[in-house]
Amino acid sequence: MKAVMIVYNQAHNAEVQDILDKCDVRGFTKWEDVQGRGSKRGEPHYSSHAWPSKNMATLTFVDEGILSELLAKLKALDERAEKQGLRTFIWEAEQAW
Repeated sequence: MKAVMIVYNQAHNAEVQDILDKCDVRGFTKWEDVQGRGSKRGEPHYSSHAWPSKNMATLTFVDEGILSELLAKLKALDERAEKQGLRTFIWEAEQAW
C-alpha cells in the first residue's frame, strides 16, 4: 500500500477530485488553505495580500495497482497548467486496522 500526498493550487480542486473518482480512490483527507512555494520555480502560495494564491493538499492510501494510473492522470493535469503547480509525494504505508 502507498500513501500519496497531492499538493496543488486551489484552482485544481475539482479536477483532482475528478481524478480520484475516476481512479476509484474513495478514502482521502483534504486540507484547505495550505501555504508554500515550489522548490524550483513558481510563485509562492501564501494566501496573503501580496501572494493571494493558496494550495490545498489531499492525502490518500492506495494499492500499488492503482498507483501508476493515478500518477499519470495527476501528471497530465500538472502539465496542462504548469504555472498553477501540482506535486505528488509517495511513501510506503502499512495499515494498522
